[in-house]
Amino acid sequence: MNARTLLGTAARRLADAGVESPRVDAELLLAHALGVPRARLLTLAAVDGRAAERFETLLAQRADRVPLQHLTGHAAFRYLELAVGPGVFVPRPETEQLVSWVLEQLTGVAEPVVVDLGSGSGAIALSIAHEHPGARVTAVERDPGAIEWTRQNARARAAAGDTPVEVLAADMTDPGLLRELDGAVDLVVSNPPYVPDGARVPREVADHDPPLALWGGPDGLDVVRGLLRTAARLLRPGGALGIEHADAQGETLPAVVRAHGGFTEVDDHPDLAGRPRYTTARRVG
Repeated sequence: MNARTLLGTAARRLADAGVESPRVDAELLLAHALGVPRARLLTLAAVDGRAAERFETLLAQRADRVPLQHLTGHAAFRYLELAVGPGVFVPRPETEQLVSWVLEQLTGVAEPVVVDLGSGSGAIALSIAHEHPGARVTAVERDPGAIEWTRQNARARAAAGDTPVEVLAADMTDPGLLRELDGAVDLVVSNPPYVPDGARVPREVADHDPPLALWGGPDGLDVVRGLLRTAARLLRPGGALGIEHADAQGETLPAVVRAHGGFTEVDDHPDLAGRPRYTTARRVG
């Protein structure tokens, strides 16, 4: 079967199904079905019958809005390939900027203590450990399904030679969380549940991302309020805090951080598209 024709038909099918990046997704799925890098498709003339059948199965699932990353089994995040699938939040490219900010704050600190609250796949925590090998990173995740992916990715990165990340099964709002680190943490980072209850989200999110990673109460900030109590307790004076949020929360989340009273230098930052994306602050000294 002609590869170009197959891809063109697949891209139109995905577009009709409402997929945002139909051509890219079609190419990635075909490459996955063939077991080759996406770049190999440039020189591919034909697709054999078995590969075409595998591709058709994947295509039907993607048209039904199963996340692309669930179908391929992995998600690219900064310099890492992370295992993902049902039960864990798929890391988004926007979060990479929050990690960049974190690494800037850790510049010149040889062995910083970092806590990632609500770690999911481990994207943030494992990227920090990969790019700042001296960091002591703890990844906290309470969802029993998601934490299996955190552990799997942490084991894989440690086996690859990265600094091991401690994975802790716990609720980020638990008053007893990491009491041994009270006042000793250099940086707390989180991509918490922040979607307001009842908000409309894409089918990939509504049907496949775990609810504990999404819903944050009436205004989306209930978990953030609990997170702030934990962060204020853990952080040393002057320690840094970074929290991702929805693009509609560029004013409300910073306001919640300011209202807490334990933080200063509260600021908000846009993503590459110019949309409000994450809030940063420092623990009052």
